[in-house]
Amino acid sequence: MTHKLELIYFKMRALAEAPRLLFHYTNIKYEDLMSWDYYDKEWSEVKPNIPFKQLPMLIIDKKYEICQSIAIMTFIENLAGINITDPILNAKANAIMQSAQELFMPLNPTVNFAKGEKFIKKKDDMLPFLLSRFEDLEKILKSNDKKFFIFDEPRACDFVTFHHLDLSKMLDPSIINKFPRLEKFLEDMMSIESIKSYLDNRPKLIDVSIEPKLVIDGIPHPTGVKKT
Repeated sequence: MTHKLELIYFKMRALAEAPRLLFHYTNIKYEDLMSWDYYDKEWSEVKPNIPFKQLPMLIIDKKYEICQSIAIMTFIENLAGINITDPILNAKANAIMQSAQELFMPLNPTVNFAKGEKFIKKKDDMLPFLLSRFEDLEKILKSNDKKFFIFDEPRACDFVTFHHLDLSKMLDPSIINKFPRLEKFLEDMMSIESIKSYLDNRPKLIDVSIEPKLVIDGIPHPTGVKKT
């Protein structure tokens, strides 16, 4: 059964990125929409009326709403038929996905919004946590003989991890250099043709730490939740 899928988010490279990557990897068609284009209202008007008052949101067949990016990832995996059926491996994958998702705060907001001295302070403050979590993820990858965290083909946990590791390079490209197995993981993910195509064509995030912007259709837009 083919569903009409609409992914709703804002002008930032954050919680919608892993779902977008997984959609492209599984070749599932979806529409990528800004909040103001889908709801035809400012976010401040929409926010009180949607589940958990946050995005991303996946709208299915104009009827069902799935919020929370991890839930969206699980839905896509199931829809694509690549969900992990072994209960032990599935639990391991979920633990990896949740642990990687904990990198969201403060990494994603800092890269997308922080400027000047605030950017530098936030980067310095989060560095011990990033190094610790990257070390944990590196150990897990080293502990098996697979290309990715569970199999030789990526699953949802790999895409969530990839997003945060990839984004960390915009915070400080030297951090990931301390973890060669994670660097290889990023290389292997980026070598997948559908992923490479998406990464090459997605809106570029520019002027990080100065005046962050997303370049959409050739036009730089300030990151945020307001239409520009």
